[in-house]
Amino acid sequence: AHENAEWLRKQGITVALGTASFSGADKIVVAGKQYKGEKIVIATGSRPRKLEAPGIEKVAYYDNENIFKLEQLPPRLLVIGGGPIGIEIAQAMSRLGSKVTVVDRGSCILEHDDLAMANLLKTKLEEEGIEFKLQSSVEKFSSATEAGLKDKEDKTAIINFDAVFVAIGRELNIEKLQLQEAGIAVEKGKIVADKYLRTSNKKVMVCGDVAGSLQFSHAAEFHARIILNNLFSPLKKKLNNDHMSWVTFTDPELATFGLNEKQLTERGTSYEKLEDDFSEDDRAVTDNYQYAKVKLFISAKSIFRKQRILGGTMLAPNAGELVQELILANSAGLSINSIFNKIYPYPVAARINQKLLVTYKSASLTGTVKKLLKVLYKIFN
Repeated sequence: AHENAEWLRKQGITVALGTASFSGADKIVVAGKQYKGEKIVIATGSRPRKLEAPGIEKVAYYDNENIFKLEQLPPRLLVIGGGPIGIEIAQAMSRLGSKVTVVDRGSCILEHDDLAMANLLKTKLEEEGIEFKLQSSVEKFSSATEAGLKDKEDKTAIINFDAVFVAIGRELNIEKLQLQEAGIAVEKGKIVADKYLRTSNKKVMVCGDVAGSLQFSHAAEFHARIILNNLFSPLKKKLNNDHMSWVTFTDPELATFGLNEKQLTERGTSYEKLEDDFSEDDRAVTDNYQYAKVKLFISAKSIFRKQRILGGTMLAPNAGELVQELILANSAGLSINSIFNKIYPYPVAARINQKLLVTYKSASLTGTVKKLLKVLYKIFN
């Protein structure tokens, strides 16, 4: 109800429908009419990248824009691409009844997530009957139901299917904008933008996928908040993805937030890694997900600074919800004690977050500290 031109017009917004293009540094033309803006925001989004392979025109081809229009379930679905969209659709279609095979050029699925977590998710999906052909690519489609694959060793194989779902990335919708007319620089197919989301033409800003960083709906919302702040406040905010989070909505979910181990190492940040499974978590026992895992990166101990959560990842049912308090602690710079000292109703699933820190603090009690505690106990008791 709130995503249409008529609703926007009722809010007092002028809406022009049509292909927009720049006609000057602060001018846009839509349907033959020119509009001028003190500030202009480009938020044209992206579209699924098309698969180019001989014979592709023969197959029943789907991507995330048209898969939901399916009226009949394909008995065999070939998914090309092991990223979040490909994996989510693969599991959904498998559970609806399709025999699903996932093909990806990489050596693992979900390449932007923790490798161990991604491999554990892959194992769970294989247990459901999904087949994976990694380090492989489609060379050609010899018919509407047959594809030729080639692996990293140039070995070939034939796979049969009834429909193809393609999720091999996205392309920015910028070709028709005539960016050169506004003096907006483009490099390697992306709009050049600074930390304030301004293009080389400071009157023009980017928001969402066209900003060229993480392509999530919530990233676009984050960009919008930065732009709004900078339009009205003298205290300008910069884009900083250090606290960004995302969730792959499979079952179990894979949630990731903050900085990963590679980023921490590259920055020379001292950290400690905490890992645990859910095998002894009472809620996981009753709900049968002891296989789940959580990993946290916390700042190294210091007598001068509080220990903070720098990033982490979790694979578990509803992981996207379970990590929300960890994301808050990460983005707000809270001490790990904010989780350690929290009182959780037993046996909520989020107790696993505290268990990880209790185990860490318990392990940090050295022999000397234990002896001191014994002495203090005798003195005060």
